[in-house]
Amino acid sequence: MRPMFVFLVSKMISGGEVNERTYRGASVIELIHTATLVHDDVVDDSNRRRGFFSINALWKNKIAVLVGDYLLSKGLLLSIDYGDFDLLRIISVAVREMSEGELLQIEKARSLDITEDIYYEIIRQKTATLIAACCSLGACSVAPDSEDIQKMKKFGELIGMAFQIKDDLFDYGDTAIGKPTGIDIKEQKMTLPLIYTINNCTKEKKKWLINSVKNHNKDKKRVKEVIGFVKESGGLDYAVTVMYRFKDEALSILSEYPDSDYKSSLELMVEYVIDRKK
Repeated sequence: MRPMFVFLVSKMISGGEVNERTYRGASVIELIHTATLVHDDVVDDSNRRRGFFSINALWKNKIAVLVGDYLLSKGLLLSIDYGDFDLLRIISVAVREMSEGELLQIEKARSLDITEDIYYEIIRQKTATLIAACCSLGACSVAPDSEDIQKMKKFGELIGMAFQIKDDLFDYGDTAIGKPTGIDIKEQKMTLPLIYTINNCTKEKKKWLINSVKNHNKDKKRVKEVIGFVKESGGLDYAVTVMYRFKDEALSILSEYPDSDYKSSLELMVEYVIDRKK
């Protein structure tokens, strides 16, 4: 998905043209993204990635960290070797922000005191910043120093925010969605439906929710009760409303550009972020 954003944005802005910088930008993004996934599996102690064993599950953490470092350096050197320093800056800022977002989430998870504003900052850095980098890379590769770069960065950021909220909603779905329910709660991740519910319920229920996530997150029955209460309290409806707001803002940025097949494809990708089943 991420390289597709690079190519479609570059073609929409240039009228259908791409160049070698566009291909390198898309390649770097995929290398960097894969590196972050390898490292994420180490941080999260996860044994599965996309239906297969993760690298750390097969060869332990030392090898996984080194492989992630190798992919990261490979991507950075691809930009340096060809002098794509403007593209390298965009990617480097994204990597820094992704790390900051992960650290912020870990810090806040200890006390479960995440407000909506902090949550938005975490997902902006952890998820949205990489999609924003894809879109700004696509623009920068064909139109350096243009205002399109910032416009497309904002466009990608909005899509990334909607993308993460959709992921949050999966945790409260059913087996038809393809992801087990309650995983985020078991991992003590404060997602938007839960944050909204905690901030809009009685003191007694708030205490019960926080205690459940903090001390009873492995209790399947308790987790199921938390999911049920979040649903009853309007947490899912609120998250859906926010998700659609980000989607509409993203589409409004696209509306500033002339109609083309590439613009239509980007609009379809925005719809996919909202409608995807996994």
